[in-house]
Amino acid sequence: MAEHARTRKWWTLSVLGLTQLMVLLDATVINIALPRAELSLHFSNGNRQWVVTAYALAFGSLMLLGGRLSDLWGRRTALYVGLGGFALASALGGAATSFDMLVTARAIQGLFGALLAPAALAALSVTFTESKERAKAFAIFGIIGGSGAAIGLLLGGALTQWASWRWCLYINLVFAALAVLGVAIFVPGGRSPNRSRLDVPGTLLGSVGLFAIVYGFSHAWMSGWGNVVTWGSIAVGVVILVAFVWWQKRSDHPLLPLRIVTNRTRGGSLIALLLTSVSLYAVFLLLSYYLEETLHFSPLRTGFAFMPLVIAISLSGAFASGRLLARTGPRPLVPTGLALATMGMVLFTRVPVTPDYWGHVLPGLLVTGLGLGLIFAPAIASATSGVAPDDAGAASATVNTFQQIGGSIGTALLNTIAVTVTLRALPHRSAVLSTSRLAHAVVHGYSVAFWWAAVFFGLGAVISLIMLESGPTQSDPALVEMKS
Repeated sequence: MAEHARTRKWWTLSVLGLTQLMVLLDATVINIALPRAELSLHFSNGNRQWVVTAYALAFGSLMLLGGRLSDLWGRRTALYVGLGGFALASALGGAATSFDMLVTARAIQGLFGALLAPAALAALSVTFTESKERAKAFAIFGIIGGSGAAIGLLLGGALTQWASWRWCLYINLVFAALAVLGVAIFVPGGRSPNRSRLDVPGTLLGSVGLFAIVYGFSHAWMSGWGNVVTWGSIAVGVVILVAFVWWQKRSDHPLLPLRIVTNRTRGGSLIALLLTSVSLYAVFLLLSYYLEETLHFSPLRTGFAFMPLVIAISLSGAFASGRLLARTGPRPLVPTGLALATMGMVLFTRVPVTPDYWGHVLPGLLVTGLGLGLIFAPAIASATSGVAPDDAGAASATVNTFQQIGGSIGTALLNTIAVTVTLRALPHRSAVLSTSRLAHAVVHGYSVAFWWAAVFFGLGAVISLIMLESGPTQSDPALVEMKS
């Protein structure tokens, strides 16, 4: 009987991992397909970014609500609703006949993704409670988290080149169908016996505040940092989130119980994930540009170029995080991983204009991948460990929110740095600009952005070394009793 229960747990992990992969893929799988979608639906380059931004806005701003709903409804119900809605939105996007239809579908995807991501992580956190099993499970989940964006680039390139850009969305129907079947068979049902009412004022404050911040950083990417809408949105979002924190202290049924983030190890893990995401998503974007525009890789070849990163994350996560986390806790692993990622960014600052993937891109991918494998599993496990079952969804939503906000900040900030440095490197008032001069200016912009990414990773290494505690992370005993 005990053996059957253990086997069921690992099948549950497979289902939850597939769910998480589907959500993460959609943050990048559409990127490579955008040029062909633009030609098919006849929208402009200026509107292209909204296909990505619509998903990010809904996903980032509704994450806390999605996490709380998974606590109130039960993880199994939340997964059913999230998977069904995500599949329908994907079908709508794949069949889009206009730009507005595609953007609407992407926003609906983000809405249901905001329910799926915390529900999957919460289900994982209450399924694996024994320290060694938990470490292995979160190592695998961390590998998926670190690799999802890169796999999305590969899958997007393959589907776009061999089938159609529409299959970058239709493919989710296959993932969702398999996941729904797996949830029905393996994920335990039931609801929390201590369900509370939804914090409506907190929901409004949290969602609007996060929306304003994500919109501000997305707007910076499109319109620059000098735009009043950019700073106005970010400022309004910060003020509203301050009000949100004030309300959470007074609410009888808080959307985000502050005890989740005030714990030292959980706080350190969340900051590590935030700073990792600041650098990581921007690196995927800038490296994709470098490979396609400077080295002239095809979309499919660009996707394959990221595979060493995925392999390095898998090796690092499986053999280091999976084996050591239960014994050592997160403190030796996360700072080491952030330090390796810092070294990887420094290696990327040396990328040349001339094609040299093996000598200049591959080493950075391998070192960064080894570092990411040490960050994600320990940080996510620590950020959700020791949380009461009724707060599992909220804690999981907080993890995903920090990563989403970090990705929005990093994408806007580092992309803006790269563009600004490139423009400054170009000669002023020059009627004739050689291809070589332009290429050197663009690569110089990338290099400076990679230096900033190294700074964020390095800052994360210092903060996590200070804040994280040594020794195995203890799980809340109540988790053993809760399986829904």
